[in-house]
Amino acid sequence: MNRTRRTAVALATLPALFAALALAGCQKTDDAVFGQRVHAYLMAHPEVIREAADKLQQNEQVAAAKASTDAIKKYRAALENDPRDIVVNPAGKLTVVEFFDYRCGYCKLAAPEVVKLIQQNPDIRFVFKQFPIFGEVSDTAAKVALTPAAKPKALALYQSWMAEKALDDTLLDHDLTAAGVDPAQARKAAADPAIARQILDTRALAESLKIAGTPAFVVGDTLIPGADIPALRAAITIAKDGGLKKLG
Repeated sequence: MNRTRRTAVALATLPALFAALALAGCQKTDDAVFGQRVHAYLMAHPEVIREAADKLQQNEQVAAAKASTDAIKKYRAALENDPRDIVVNPAGKLTVVEFFDYRCGYCKLAAPEVVKLIQQNPDIRFVFKQFPIFGEVSDTAAKVALTPAAKPKALALYQSWMAEKALDDTLLDHDLTAAGVDPAQARKAAADPAIARQILDTRALAESLKIAGTPAFVVGDTLIPGADIPALRAAITIAKDGGLKKLG
């Protein structure tokens, strides 16, 4: 909620609050007179409006964080232990999950740091959640990545496809070939209804976690929306120090 809207809500709430306080004191208050008093008070103390707006924002942030934590706990197994997912460093004790789209600009910005994180931290078990939201090529890439032939090449394909500024069918097939995967066979395998079902399940999981865009990362009980790599690294550091839930 932006400051303008918070202020408007605070202004709408304050008169009701003052009225409630007056009634709580068993005072019969003339509405017009009391309204004038409220107006005069606010004019004399405008900081009250800002304080109310800030408090409202704080309360909303706390409520949103709790709801997110509760949802992550509820869907922990689907997040971290879906056997259908692509997992890098499967023996790692700390799990990081990424919801992403191969054509998402912010995912592309985050991708080099994600790869570096995986390579530098073999103790991090990284789960890739295919969450295509940018059209047909995104859908195709996500499905192809989940085929038996492409899965073993998952990290190489992730690097290649994320490095493409405008991934299209031609580049998709070119990078598959470079990774040693036959494009025609991969596309045929990608038509498996089980793969479509997996992507639908991931979409439903994202909705349950209130994830509306990509990328989004989950570390322990913390959801990190967007390509906020410093926040991701901070969450990982806290988790390694024992501050968040770990696998194992």
